[in-house]
Amino acid sequence: MAAVLPHVEIIPAKREQQPILANLLQLYIHDFTEFVDLDAAPDGRFSYPHLPRYWNDPHHHPFLVKANGKLAGFVLVRKESGSPPFWDMGEFFILRKYRRQGIGTQVAHEVWKLLPGLWQVRVITSNTPAHHFWSRAISGLTGEPVHPARVDEGGTSWHVFSFKSKPGAPPSRS
Repeated sequence: MAAVLPHVEIIPAKREQQPILANLLQLYIHDFTEFVDLDAAPDGRFSYPHLPRYWNDPHHHPFLVKANGKLAGFVLVRKESGSPPFWDMGEFFILRKYRRQGIGTQVAHEVWKLLPGLWQVRVITSNTPAHHFWSRAISGLTGEPVHPARVDEGGTSWHVFSFKSKPGAPPSRS
């Protein structure tokens, strides 16, 4: 018997939901310390100074993710003004409870269809689980194998996935 996937919603985050995203970012950054040398500030919190931009810059787009009506994660996307312009997956987080159920892939596909065009997803090379996730998710969207470029930037090594998405049905709203 196949597992039943939860009902997933991708909701554009409103300014008054910024504290919710700030709280979820603490969990995200905590998970990320497994791959990157980050320390908590003296108050025990991790810093993410870019969060206000997601409400102050029209090229930044914050989303909350819900599974069966419960908070399950977030997505932070920004439009980069390269030549040509492209979408960048700034941050992507699904709570551990909801991982390995297809929710992350569903969320990524819905965001890519909601914001069609050229995309870039950067993964720090030490984050092998994320590399595998993004390879599968992008290949599942495009129907083709993906081959990320390796980029060294500021002493950090990244895998950079580049691909194109097509429009799709908008995500459900609560």
